[in-house]
Amino acid sequence: MRGLKLTERFKSIQVHALSSTSSETNGGNGNKGSETICGNSSKTKPRNNLNRNRSLIPSWSKTKSSTNNNSTSVFANLIPLHLPSTDTIEPSLEPYFKPINLVETLSEFYQRMEFCSQSNKAVMCVEQWSLLRGLGDQKILRRCLRTACQNAEDVLSKAVLSAWLRFERRDDELVGLCSMDCGGYVLECPKKNLEPGFRPCSVNDHCQCQQELIKETCTEGVCESDEESDILFCVGSEEISCVRCRIAALSYPFNAMLYGGFAESKMSKIDFSGNGICPKGMRAVEFYSRTKRLDLFCPMTVLELLSFANRFCCEEMSSACDAHLASIVVNVEDALMLIEYGLEERATLLVVACLQVFLRELPNSLHNPKVAKILCSCEAQERLASVGCASFLLYYFLSQVAMEESMVSKTTLMLLERMGECATEKWQTAIAFHQLGCVLVERKEYKEAQNCFEVAVQEGHVYSLAGVARTKYKQGQPYSAYKLISSLIFEHKPAGWMYQERALYNMGKEKSFDLDVATELDPSLSFPYKYRALAKVEEKHIEEGIAELNRFIGFKLSPDCLELRAWLNVALEDYDSAMRDIRAMLTIEPNYVTSHGKIKGEYLLQLVNRGVQQKSQADCWMQLYQQWSCVDDIGSLAIIHQMLENEPGKSLLEFRQSLLLLRLNCQKAAMHSLRLARNHSSSMQERLIYEGWILYDTGYREEALARADRSIAIQRSFEAFFLKAYVMADTTLDPESSSFVIQLLKEALKCPSDGLRKGQAWNNLGSIYVDCGKLELAKECYKNALAIRHTRAHQGLARVYHQKNQRKAAYDEMTRLIEKAESNASAYEKRSEYCDREMAKVDLDVATQLDPLRTYPYRYRAAVMMDEQKETEAVEELTKAIKFKPDMQMLHLRAAFYESMGDLSSALQDCQASLCLDPNHAGTLDLYRRIRKLNF
Repeated sequence: MRGLKLTERFKSIQVHALSSTSSETNGGNGNKGSETICGNSSKTKPRNNLNRNRSLIPSWSKTKSSTNNNSTSVFANLIPLHLPSTDTIEPSLEPYFKPINLVETLSEFYQRMEFCSQSNKAVMCVEQWSLLRGLGDQKILRRCLRTACQNAEDVLSKAVLSAWLRFERRDDELVGLCSMDCGGYVLECPKKNLEPGFRPCSVNDHCQCQQELIKETCTEGVCESDEESDILFCVGSEEISCVRCRIAALSYPFNAMLYGGFAESKMSKIDFSGNGICPKGMRAVEFYSRTKRLDLFCPMTVLELLSFANRFCCEEMSSACDAHLASIVVNVEDALMLIEYGLEERATLLVVACLQVFLRELPNSLHNPKVAKILCSCEAQERLASVGCASFLLYYFLSQVAMEESMVSKTTLMLLERMGECATEKWQTAIAFHQLGCVLVERKEYKEAQNCFEVAVQEGHVYSLAGVARTKYKQGQPYSAYKLISSLIFEHKPAGWMYQERALYNMGKEKSFDLDVATELDPSLSFPYKYRALAKVEEKHIEEGIAELNRFIGFKLSPDCLELRAWLNVALEDYDSAMRDIRAMLTIEPNYVTSHGKIKGEYLLQLVNRGVQQKSQADCWMQLYQQWSCVDDIGSLAIIHQMLENEPGKSLLEFRQSLLLLRLNCQKAAMHSLRLARNHSSSMQERLIYEGWILYDTGYREEALARADRSIAIQRSFEAFFLKAYVMADTTLDPESSSFVIQLLKEALKCPSDGLRKGQAWNNLGSIYVDCGKLELAKECYKNALAIRHTRAHQGLARVYHQKNQRKAAYDEMTRLIEKAESNASAYEKRSEYCDREMAKVDLDVATQLDPLRTYPYRYRAAVMMDEQKETEAVEELTKAIKFKPDMQMLHLRAAFYESMGDLSSALQDCQASLCLDPNHAGTLDLYRRIRKLNF
């Protein structure tokens, strides 16, 4: 069953391009349940109008301004753009390992991890990565991969995991960086990866490979023995003088031939023709027998020696040739040539070295047909397996890269099949077939997808039942799908995704009920909000539909929700808001393609852009200040996108873009913008700053500080001082360190920069002063920040008032922030600290309503309930949030609650799950040890 083969071969996928010259279709001929945005209509009302077949029709034709006339001409040339309807939209199946009870699964995993052998640790860390991938926390996932890399023993695993870390950082996007360069750390050095065996090292251990290479070069010399030649090997017409004992020492067969009972043992001249080696190759054998060196020979000669060594069982020579050839593979062209020799001669190290080049060149190497042929086919897998290089880990990594590139490509499908064939554990089979099922659904091959999901279910992956139900629904069996999910809800603790899935197979009020329950159980699911928004639109209440989307976008930025809101804004003729959403959407996902129209986002941007007033770069700067001061991060993101359109490749703007994206919790997009800023930097001084931020964000703190120092040495700048101060402040500061950070921020403020950044520096400086107890200096800093419209400084000023026991002033300061800020959930949360318990509860309830993913309100409410002796209610409050956001702090708090209630087994389970998320959290470790002593 683990090697399940699909019977139907791959079908071609046809993507129909949008024709910009197509004529408008008749409004009455639209598809049932679909909504159409048309180019013009003489019967449309000025605003909020839907015709009888539910097409959204903007009324550009009624306006006489040149801008709107231009908009009319643009959209009139489009074929009707159908909005999804409530009957046609559906959520995507998540292509991740999704345990039915994550906390219980993590607890069980932690127990296994505590007692697993060294040889299994790397694979278990990859399993942990799979379990936690659905959480989307890049730092946790990076830590899992690094720990796996630290514990890898075989060279293939080292090469795969090192390349995986490189891909997660997307180092391929960094201009001027060679994929085979050593990044300076042992953990990811491509040369060290080819050294077998476990290597105990930390993440920050520096690699000395360059110094070792220089040392080897300086000390190398040809050390030949003083022994005289005493035997000739004749190859063709040439004679090669050799030392008998040296040739005999190459292998047992040679020793037997030259010193055993064979006739050659008494010969001084041996005819060696016809043994597959040329005179040049035989001279190389003779030279190697005396010096043990290969570095003076060309690769083809070493390949000949490798073949010779394998033929005559010269194990030491074979290993030396294998290692030497592996060390010279530096690019894809070399790898494509040498891997064939490696497979033929069973040179494992050489094959791994070639694979390492392919892996470190991902995703680009997957688009090379020759590389794809080596990696994807069943025959290729068998050849790799013959040298021990066809592992689950290899195909798991390749499959994840391929899925990111395309969910419907033949390459993705083949790699997932290979992944399933290499699976040796239940979880490996489950994830392989679940992901294969998801890809087949995207390819509309539903019967094969159903088979794959069923295999995953058999291996214990309950979430794959959603895939089984979906494929049945697609094959015309909605009732069967409904019964399957209903039984799932009955048999297990309910989860949001279960009700969301059942809603697809329900109708009317029952459908709406299921979606409401889904949102209550898991507010992070976007589909229920989209459905309710479209339901409002179909009832001719577009503004209410937008309000529904605003609820979700207010706490989680989703490109598909931004796209839908953009179209609804177009229907209301609010083109500026539509442009804001399209620009934000493209910032998060530059290659975005609209969900149903299959139009490229860039093309959509060009069309809508013609319907709005164009702004100069100066106008954009003014608007950016306004949006920034209003704490409107999405609006600021859209303005910066427009500014980059005006000035492509402006590194300063790309850096600002990355800061906003981080604030909006779009980590991947933020790092992409930061890499672009680094690539487009105009000077080495500027480039070092952006490299410092990249290193800091990926966990290399010391290297980030070194980059800041180098930048300052070239030129004193605001950003270099700010970077150094920020990195140094990200620890528990002692008085001496605090003074140094304060001095750095003061130096930054002396350097030229704009108000947006200086406001942040004043804010940070105020925060350090508060920590040091210098409240008047802090107050002055925050007022300086507010003077240049850094609105978030209200929060710092409130903290100063609170430290002075002026709670009313602190509360009022936070109220000012709430009134000014567009995104103010955090402000309500913070204000709750400066009022009585009842008012705090009101503020925290508002914060949860605005952003249900914020964890502090749940923890506060639970703590209040514990104080009131409502233990069960307190645990339930935390459990409600843990179901959709298993946060380390909430698990720790619930474990403490369970301990106080005497439920030690539940407390132990929460501690173990929490330590999976953060294995070094001191408080949880202490609690875990205490509970274990009590429990055993």
